[in-house]
Amino acid sequence: MSDLPIALTVAGTDPTGGAGVFADLKAMHSRDVYGMAAVTSLTAQNTMGVQDVYNIPADFIDKELNSIFSDEVPHAMKTGMLAETDMMFVIAEYIRKYNIPYVMDPVMIATSGDRLMTPEAMNTLIETLIPLASVVAPNLHEAAAITGMKITEEADIHQALKIIVDDMQAGSVIIKGGHLEGDARDYLYDGQTITTLSAKRIQTNQTHGTGCTFSAVLTAELAKGRTIQQAFKTSKAYITNAIEHSPGIGRGNGPVNHFSYKGE
Repeated sequence: MSDLPIALTVAGTDPTGGAGVFADLKAMHSRDVYGMAAVTSLTAQNTMGVQDVYNIPADFIDKELNSIFSDEVPHAMKTGMLAETDMMFVIAEYIRKYNIPYVMDPVMIATSGDRLMTPEAMNTLIETLIPLASVVAPNLHEAAAITGMKITEEADIHQALKIIVDDMQAGSVIIKGGHLEGDARDYLYDGQTITTLSAKRIQTNQTHGTGCTFSAVLTAELAKGRTIQQAFKTSKAYITNAIEHSPGIGRGNGPVNHFSYKGE
């Protein structure tokens, strides 16, 4: 086994590098963690939107994961874009077998507004993958879709947190409250305590891949053996800095900066 922390991302691609596995790997490497990736979908997308998607067959995803786990078991893993039910069943078997920390970024809609998950896959995500997750990390829209709630204020977020952990049996949940008014607040519930982290709101459209990046940093920190509380604080600081120092790439919703954060 390697002494270098290893994190695995299982997600789709973004050929412009702002989201998906390419963003995940940059975030992991910037946190001094060796990143591995299994690809679930190939997308034709850029900062202006998603033009097309090709989903990798589930049996080939199984081969990708078997190649990884039979050679070197990662210390933590995350999933991002999982478009189809069959993919989720394959991934669930590896999570159960190897029992490593698992971060779920429930990617349903791209920053551009394009839908990336079928309704059938949504049901499987809730029933099969959420109970296996160490941390589920939805944004407000994703949390609303998962819980069936309308989330418009902090009290709604607190209720959604408890539904995802207490009822759906996730290990913990972080709801990113960036779409509410005021400061950008994120909420962690671990089954006992709700922790809120707040940062100044940055007025920008340079937010492509923020969910991917945030969950990749969470995964990297868990791969180092950090607690969920510690990983949450680092991820919040990292993504705030990455948005503030976004490089201005592309003609639409540009990506964040994966190399600007210098914190511990």
